Amino acid sequence: MLHTPHQSLQAAATIPVQRTPERDDQAGPWHADAVCRRDEAGLFFAPSKEPTAARLSREQAAKRVCARCPVLVECREHALVMPEPYGVWGGLTAAERRVVLSRRRRAAQAAAAGQPTTEVPRIA
Repeated sequence: MLHTPHQSLQAAATIPVQRTPERDDQAGPWHADAVCRRDEAGLFFAPSKEPTAARLSREQAAKRVCARCPVLVECREHALVMPEPYGVWGGLTAAERRVVLSRRRRAAQAAAAGQPTTEVPRIA
């Protein structure tokens, strides 16, 4: 099933559901299990003056790596909480993360004001 970028951002804007079995915090940091540790960092971070077509292709390749990662949710949340300004983290580009953060802020403001919010499906 193909997802449009809009669908993935809607899903990421919600509180994530744990995808992996419970991790023992004594086992080490989440990034020790990241699939991207075995890939070249250049796939996840843009070189200077990268042409648009090359950037889009590289980002899609990075997202394919993220899609099979057992710590995708932890990585995505790390990038949203820090916030990481560059690169593909947890299957989202920096621009996509800005959209997710904006949606989360609006939802939090609406909840604080007592306004109803639209439910968005959770990511699994």
